[in-house]
Amino acid sequence: MSVITESILRKELRNSNITEYEVEKGVIITPSAKQYLSDKNIKVIFKEEKFKEASNHNVEKESEGFTPKYMHINGGAFQKKPEYMTQLHGNKLVAKDHKRIIFRGKLDSLQAKILEVQILSKDLKEIKIVKELEEILFYVRKILAAEVLESEFSILNLIDLNYDDLRAYSHSPKKYLSTEHIVYPSIEMGSIVVALNALRAQSREVEISAYQAFKNEDGEPTRGDIVLALNRLSSCFYIMMCKYVAGKYK
Repeated sequence: MSVITESILRKELRNSNITEYEVEKGVIITPSAKQYLSDKNIKVIFKEEKFKEASNHNVEKESEGFTPKYMHINGGAFQKKPEYMTQLHGNKLVAKDHKRIIFRGKLDSLQAKILEVQILSKDLKEIKIVKELEEILFYVRKILAAEVLESEFSILNLIDLNYDDLRAYSHSPKKYLSTEHIVYPSIEMGSIVVALNALRAQSREVEISAYQAFKNEDGEPTRGDIVLALNRLSSCFYIMMCKYVAGKYK
């Protein structure tokens, strides 16, 4: 499949004065090329569709010349999704290194890690932890769904604690869980604490990725619901570490 770029158009249309540009159906027109044609008031006409119009003796041409299957978020039309691109929302395409796609990948990795820690907990017969991790896995999947569907995230509690409680417990484990802060996790604390700490650290990375994906020109998050949900998630994992050290799962 061929690709038409802005550079190709500039060379091909140099010193020309046309109002229509014909291309074969299925050819990829890059976003910058699409914008170049638009700036020149040149209409894209797919040859197959033009032939169909002529056979029907229709003198008037459609304003766009074709109905694209996919659209690039910054402009440009595609009949077939390029391999280096993926769907952001609906038929909107972006490159696979788009910040929101990177964020989705990190959420996917976090889910995979949660499942690994569930298996570890099950093997060690830590059933209460397995159940709490199942609740957290559901929570993370709902975050992903809210991002992909561009809907509001509405779960405001985890492991029987609301958002205010999660913040309070994580800031004052001595007061609420009768244990000191875990400043430096160590192997002496056991494999469960070490695994939960890995989840805590990974969830913080996901939170940063969310902030990078959803911030405006003033540096403020445009999806505060998702950023806050991930902040409380890292607090949740830390609370679970403290609960385990304090013997609250026995």
